[in-house]
Amino acid sequence: MDFSAAFKKERRYIWLVTALLVLGGAYLLTSGLYVQQGLLYLILIGAALLGVALLLIRCHWKKGPVPLDPDARPERYEALFDRYARWSVNWLLVAFWRVGSFVLGLVTLAVNSKADEVMEAVIGNQLTLEILAFFLIKNLLILRWLNGRRTFEKQPAFRREVRWVLIASGIYWALSGALFYVFERMFVLDISPFLSGLFAALVLLYNFTRINRFTYEKKRHNKVVLAAVLAVALVAGGYVFLSRDIWLTQPYINATPYIYEGESKIAYDDETGVYTITKADGDFKILQLTDIHLGGGVLSYDKDLKALKAVYALLTETKPDLVVVTGDLTFPVGLSSFSFNNTAPVQQFAAFMRNTGVPWAFTYGNHDTESYAATSAHDLNTLYKSLSYKTSRTLLYPYIQPDIWGRNNQLIELRNADGTLNQGLFLIDSNAYTGEGLNKYDFIHDDQVAWYRENVLRMNAEAGRIVPSLGFFHIPLQEYKTAYELYEQGSDEVTWYFGANEEKMMDKVCCSEYPSRLFDVAKELGSTTGFFCGHDHYNNMSLEYEGIRLTYGMSIDYLAMPGIARDTKQRGGTLITVHEDGTTDIVQVPLTAVIQETK
Repeated sequence: MDFSAAFKKERRYIWLVTALLVLGGAYLLTSGLYVQQGLLYLILIGAALLGVALLLIRCHWKKGPVPLDPDARPERYEALFDRYARWSVNWLLVAFWRVGSFVLGLVTLAVNSKADEVMEAVIGNQLTLEILAFFLIKNLLILRWLNGRRTFEKQPAFRREVRWVLIASGIYWALSGALFYVFERMFVLDISPFLSGLFAALVLLYNFTRINRFTYEKKRHNKVVLAAVLAVALVAGGYVFLSRDIWLTQPYINATPYIYEGESKIAYDDETGVYTITKADGDFKILQLTDIHLGGGVLSYDKDLKALKAVYALLTETKPDLVVVTGDLTFPVGLSSFSFNNTAPVQQFAAFMRNTGVPWAFTYGNHDTESYAATSAHDLNTLYKSLSYKTSRTLLYPYIQPDIWGRNNQLIELRNADGTLNQGLFLIDSNAYTGEGLNKYDFIHDDQVAWYRENVLRMNAEAGRIVPSLGFFHIPLQEYKTAYELYEQGSDEVTWYFGANEEKMMDKVCCSEYPSRLFDVAKELGSTTGFFCGHDHYNNMSLEYEGIRLTYGMSIDYLAMPGIARDTKQRGGTLITVHEDGTTDIVQVPLTAVIQETK
């Protein structure tokens, strides 16, 4: 038989047998994973596939070796040997890389008490492992067939190399597993992406240094291709690493004591998505915090710790009944925080607030769901729901939300002890970016304003009067800029209360280029007495314009703005005291007045 025809026939046979073996084994493995569900048919299918594979192997053996063309040139054998020997070694290395990374991932889930997710991880990676097994077995079987037809002088070198790869890879992953466990347990730091990336780099280096030791033809390597592959690997590996959960602040969070002294009763309406806070007799205190900017990364650890300590100091000083965070709780920007992860900071702050016992709510900021962040707005919304009031008893995040523009818009009704409406607290998403260019900020859209109007009128109708309300969002309205410019001109159209705008950007007020109808509708309805925002970290001015108080919250940020960690006078909170008659007092609470900061 012609050599090419014999090889093609044998290769088809090997592909078929390997596929049957791998699929049969996969069905049996799956039946083991679902053993509690009694899926007997999986066992039957797996056994049938393996039975067919064994039958084919038996029949193939009975036929004996296929006579080959005696005139086939040795170069043809040697070229095939080189190809499948290289492929076998590289698929073996890829298998070590993937299985090693997979096992470290399972250890992460086990260490962090996520045993319920181990099964999901195994099932989710099963297809990848099956593909690896298929190509590895297929290449080795073809090599076995070639060695049965000809003696290769490079075969001993190949076997030695395989042993070397097995031993070296085994030692690497054993040491990596020990190092990973130490970092995970002692530092709560997942270094598995680094370990996986290092192994991948070593595999690439191996292909440029040792791969020619057991082949006939010495493969030449393109340095440009090598540089390109390394660059892609560096970028991809870096992003994966910077997207991991890192919990360096957890020891401090775990030690945070319970400090809540309020006596309010909180209820949630599953049909409307509205939280109702019924306060005790007396005043109700709301602490506005903004731009906390937790990075959740290795480089941001010190600044994250300072931010949490600053928040704790403000909580103990003001003893609020409710905290409202007006956006940018997180900062998943790799160059500053060494992290693209925007879930770990959320979970950390939620755990921190749960330990203090202080109820809190928030609006999204432009940085909370950056396009390059590890978690999308949809998944972050799911995470917040899992951390909300039914679980934590502190986070007032609605489980259902109005079908309007924005990542979350919510109303919190504040009632007096007798049940009468005291205040409507509107938390409105000012959205992030328009997508029309770099840092082109979005605005509060018309359907959001319509939702605001509808709820103001509903509360007024229930109370038989105009119910006072307050609005919270992240990006300032254009009216903030108008009011500030009038203030600078010395106009009597605005009334200054406190603070200063010292934003270092060219525009002292970084608002959207698009106007929102919110201010005009609020003025028309006569309900909202004050708006509160953040976004501009050095701005903390409070002005009254056309009957509505426009207030910038003092920021917490130690991380996002260059050099802001050394600045102090802009850092703090804003305390809003709601009286029983619905009137409010607003004062700044500078952090410098609470604690002596370390610069």
